[in-house]
Amino acid sequence: MNDIKILWVDDEIDLLKPHILFLEGKNYQVSTCQSGTEALEEVEKENFDIIFLDENMPGLTGLETLAEIKEKQANVPVVMITKSEEEYIMEEAIGSKIADYLIKPVNPNQILLSIKKNLDHSRLVSEKTTSSYQQEFRKIAMDMAMINSFEGWAELYQKLIYWELELENIEDTGMFEILESQKTEANSQFCKFIDKNYPKWFEKNADSPVMSHTLFKEKIIPELSKEQPTLLVVIDNMRYDQWKAFEPVINNYYKKESEIPFYSILPTATQYARNAIFSGLMPSDMEKLYPQFWKNDTDEGGKNLHEDDFLQAQLKRLGVDIKHEYHKISSLKAGKKLVENFRSQKENDLTVVVYNFVDMLSHSKTEMEVIKELASTNKSYRSLTQSWFKNSPLLEIIQQAQNLGFKLILTTDHGTINVKNPSKVIGDKQTSLNLRYKTGKSLTYEDKDVLAAPNPKTIHLPTINMSSSFIFAKGDLFFAYPNNYNHYVSYYRNTFQHGGVSMEEMIIPFTVLSPR
Repeated sequence: MNDIKILWVDDEIDLLKPHILFLEGKNYQVSTCQSGTEALEEVEKENFDIIFLDENMPGLTGLETLAEIKEKQANVPVVMITKSEEEYIMEEAIGSKIADYLIKPVNPNQILLSIKKNLDHSRLVSEKTTSSYQQEFRKIAMDMAMINSFEGWAELYQKLIYWELELENIEDTGMFEILESQKTEANSQFCKFIDKNYPKWFEKNADSPVMSHTLFKEKIIPELSKEQPTLLVVIDNMRYDQWKAFEPVINNYYKKESEIPFYSILPTATQYARNAIFSGLMPSDMEKLYPQFWKNDTDEGGKNLHEDDFLQAQLKRLGVDIKHEYHKISSLKAGKKLVENFRSQKENDLTVVVYNFVDMLSHSKTEMEVIKELASTNKSYRSLTQSWFKNSPLLEIIQQAQNLGFKLILTTDHGTINVKNPSKVIGDKQTSLNLRYKTGKSLTYEDKDVLAAPNPKTIHLPTINMSSSFIFAKGDLFFAYPNNYNHYVSYYRNTFQHGGVSMEEMIIPFTVLSPR
């Protein structure tokens, strides 16, 4: 027996007896009434799964009844049925959050389709999505074994994100677990690819992807012009899936002209990757050419205090003559201040906004139990990011930019990964503290867990002393010292970290948008 209860409200309900018999033949429970007043009495007495409501009735109209029903049961789907095709009635009904809209005369199959669309939608979508992913699973597995290019890995990662977003709301959690295991395997293969190919990307005339240090020259500068101001937003620590989560919000104000994945340099950490974007240089070159701006891991003080200095030097080096301003937003107060003064940015050719929220969220997750509860999974982490974005000064800045006719470029410096498994490492007191990479001398570690750079110069990283090396954690591993090991592991497991080698950290979005 079907437990779905339907209320059908129509002043000519007797004429609809064949429709009602049809639905009862499908095992739906149908209650009827002939006026809006009766309908409200029924809604007081009983919880219905769906309501069919005639728009043109004596006494309370359909629209008036709809408003009253929504006050009593806000979530019940209401399907409006009317003889009229007048636009204002449709707009009124849609504005009142109806679930569907049917024009008389209706046939029984239309009614059945509306029920299935509203009540069986999640099940039908779940079944279709699961079936589609099952078909795609084998192809992804085969592709994974064959990929041997940075383009191929970026394409595969985007495909996995697509399925992660498709599967996250389905009822079959087993299918989502299969995807998670496929992502883990993909990261394992990706780490092998990076281990083998990353140093080659720096050779002369190498076939290499757009990377942090080449992004500005290759992708941003060609977009700049004196005719239209450009807003460049760098959201710190933003993964590709997080971008996809709030892309629909931005689509209300901007349309996407182009989107490419590019690669963060190693370590996938702010002081390395973001400084590389603004300087157009690898870290070893930054240290050599601008020692007054560069700080190594063990140096005291902030590591990203000179991004605007690096940017000015890069623009001068490339012979780009533009008027620009740089803003770093690390608090709600700073964000609101820029919103208030944003109109003045219209005089600039380029306005750069570095927004630190996602990074603060990532790091605060390990400090605050509330954040741990809110962002314990990739799905909840995306959701929290989307919720922040919808209510942030950054969205207000983007809205103002649209009104002023700015081109919008949106990107990030690196991503982040939910770390699950510890890997023991031993180093001296000068060893860096990051959980996903270490630099120092005499490092002891598990070979299988890391990508090692015994000679950092081969990947253009500075050396703190002659025997310094770098190691990068693979996949979802994080480094833990043997001292107080269990407490340390318990504290950091299932937190979001960056600095190491994974698709989530290295393959990141660059998007160019024009105002609607």
